[in-house]
Amino acid sequence: MKNVDCKEQSLSEGLYKSLKKNYQKDTKNVIVRHALSKHNINTIVFDNKNNIDVPFIFSKEVKTLPVCNQKASGRCWIFAGLNVLREIIASKLNLKDFELSQNYIALYDKLEKSNYLLTSIIDLIDEKPNERVLMHLLCNGVSDGGQWDMFRNIVKKYGLVPKNAYNETFQSSNTNESNFIINSYIRNFAAEASKLHKEGKDKEILLLKEKYMSNIYNLLVNCFGVVPEKFDFEYYDKDDKYHIEKDLTPKSFFEKYIGDEIDEYVSLINSPTEDKPFNKVFTISYLNNVVEGDPIKHLNVTMERMKELIKAQIDDNSIVWFGSDVSFYRGDRTAGIWDDLSYDYRSAFNIDLKFNKSDMLDFHASVMNHAMCLTGYNQKEGQEINRWKVENSWGSEPGNKGYFIMSSSWFDSFVYQAVIKKKYLNDVELAAYKEKPIELDPWDPMGTLAD
Repeated sequence: MKNVDCKEQSLSEGLYKSLKKNYQKDTKNVIVRHALSKHNINTIVFDNKNNIDVPFIFSKEVKTLPVCNQKASGRCWIFAGLNVLREIIASKLNLKDFELSQNYIALYDKLEKSNYLLTSIIDLIDEKPNERVLMHLLCNGVSDGGQWDMFRNIVKKYGLVPKNAYNETFQSSNTNESNFIINSYIRNFAAEASKLHKEGKDKEILLLKEKYMSNIYNLLVNCFGVVPEKFDFEYYDKDDKYHIEKDLTPKSFFEKYIGDEIDEYVSLINSPTEDKPFNKVFTISYLNNVVEGDPIKHLNVTMERMKELIKAQIDDNSIVWFGSDVSFYRGDRTAGIWDDLSYDYRSAFNIDLKFNKSDMLDFHASVMNHAMCLTGYNQKEGQEINRWKVENSWGSEPGNKGYFIMSSSWFDSFVYQAVIKKKYLNDVELAAYKEKPIELDPWDPMGTLAD
């Protein structure tokens, strides 16, 4: 600011005395201070008057399989994606309980992400370590998180396996240590590659990359297990009849039960910011997992339109993969309720946390960080949908056997992405999706990963 001397904006003694006096003058602060000495903040600002509008009852819901548990990992996007696909398979085979291997997708995602990041480092080899794009990639590294198009890339390249053909290990459910090793190792590659480039030894960089990929592959297989080349698919149907299909491969299993159906889905976002017009398609620079895979593509739509499309898909008994911010208002995770109106920070602190959605995105207050599935909604006659049923991946203990409720207000404010079948889009939206995507910076809010 040209007309403001920031050096004069120090916390002066006079200002401090004024702050202290105003605090002591408001007797409410004594009550709040006493309450906070024994309770967490969300407990004392919880307002239960809105709970009457979030009973676990829905006018429309898709009957789904039991919830899964991602445990201490950030694989929610994989769990949500596989939940969509397993419902397709379960419907075809009349299954009552079935999971696809999340571990299988996660291993190949980590392997492909490592290759993608190493390749990106080589592509940016002339940049200094503190150049923004390279620094962004090195800081974020290889994580558990992802987006729908990244999920689709892995499934199409490597196929699927039932969970009992490639089960969880301790490491697959607890990924912090392996993530640390991979990212520290890749940063070491960046340092070594930079030195080789300065010495004019660019051909040696590619040999170095092969060595790094070999060691990363060994680490991943040691952590997650040796992947099956073939397996027998055994299952009971809802009539308790036993079935077996022998000598399937991950690709043959995928082609038989999913195949081109996975390409019916497209990613929609709701980003009401000035830089993203509605009915335009966007991609994010340097965001992907499979180097040769399809790029990340998001069609930006209004929230009203997003809800219409989600409702249409649920009405056809198909669940919806979606991404949202579950960290801004953390919600009642024991009861399984996300309702922003249940938390009254203004009365306790005179602080209003939520503001305009576009401003929250532009000024880094909120971004998509968790993926789940929408499986139902409640709508009274002649009124808007007032709550949604959510299939989470945090096990069966929280909520109603692992299923959560989301209020309409929370939905409008904190849902950013939904994956919808193309057949529900209108001609304008389909034409827009086929356009060349507008490329966004790697750090754009729509490039965050669900984990």
